[in-house]
Formats: sequence, C-alpha cells, structure tokens
Amino acid sequence: MTRILLADDQELVRAGLRALLSNDPEMIIVAEAATGDEAIAKTREHHPDVVLMDVRMPGSNGIEATRRIRADSELSATRILILTTFDDDDDILEAIRLGAAGYLLKDTPADDLRAAVRTVARGDNALSPHIARRVMEHVADIPSQPVPDPRLVDLTERELDVLRRVARGENNAEIASVLFISPATARTYVSRILLKLGARDRTELAVIAHLSGLYNDG
Repeated sequence: MTRILLADDQELVRAGLRALLSNDPEMIIVAEAATGDEAIAKTREHHPDVVLMDVRMPGSNGIEATRRIRADSELSATRILILTTFDDDDDILEAIRLGAAGYLLKDTPADDLRAAVRTVARGDNALSPHIARRVMEHVADIPSQPVPDPRLVDLTERELDVLRRVARGENNAEIASVLFISPATARTYVSRILLKLGARDRTELAVIAHLSGLYNDG
C-alpha cells in the first residue's frame, strides 16, 4: 500500500486528487496540507511514502518544503512528486537539484499521474516527457566540452552500460531488455551506481552522464 500526503493550497484540487488516487486500491491518502510548513509538519508526523507537492503555496512554498523534507534524515524514505500548474525552468531545475523524485504538470492525465506515484514510490523517477526535454535542453545548453567525472573510473563496464541507458531515460524494464538481464538485476545495478557516484536519483545520474559525454559514448 502506497501512503500519500497531498500538499496543495486549493481545497478543490486536493479533493480531486483524493478522489482520483483513492480509486486505486493500492493507494491511501494519509494526510493533507494547505501550506509548505504544514506539509513539512505532516510529513514528519505521518512518514508517507510519497508527498504530492504543489509549488506555489502560502508560507514556505513547495520548493522550500522539498528542501527541508529532503534534508531531514528521518524522512529519507519519503519521496516527493511535484505536481504544479507552472513549468518554470528555475522551479523545475531547483526541485530536481533538491531531490524531488518527479515533476509533473496538473494537466497530466489521471492514469499517468497514478503511474507516476507508483514509479516514485518504488524508488524510480517520474518526469513528464515535456519536463524531461526541458531538463535535457538545459544540460545541452551548458557551454563546455564534456569533462569525464573522475568517479566514473569506479564503475565497471556493465555499470557504464547501465548508466548510458539511464541517461537515455530508460526504466529498469527497458534496460533489462536491451542488456539481456532481469529488471531486478537492472535495479541492483542502478542502486550500485547511485552509491558509487554519490547521486540522489536517476535524474542526477543522467546529468552526470551528459556532462561527462557518456550519453553519446557507445
């Protein structure tokens, strides 16, 4: 069962999300918050698996709430999925930098939203195709030659192969299919790479790969 906290300053929006997600028998809404500060407090109280976080809220906004939740070692198991009307580049990049596990717009179809919640709950990342393009375009615009990250020398050839697939946005099942391994093995490889590179999530792995030129290597 995935335990969810809804953080949005509009009661009508929370009611809609509650109805939409409650239709899934594997999801339960454990708390709701109307401000960033309330989201932080209720996350500490309920320890949800996923916080569905709006950006623009009174007091501490969703970005600040994300920062404070991700900085709390006692909440390390809680994943944050940003759900907002705004696709501002600064908000997107800051949320990802702070450790948000996903960033979706509120016009995301219901089935896609439920799938994104399941994705982040199991430890993967969820970016809508539109948002993913914006992130990669930002990386592509960085005016520098690829500089291999020195931490990459600690990866085996197989781990480098997996990292290349992660940089292409492939999930564990897709990586497994291409590399002829099981999805569980792919997940183990990704976890090992995260540990070796000291990265928060798959999005940060993709950025490391792009900046190192690994995305276009092989």
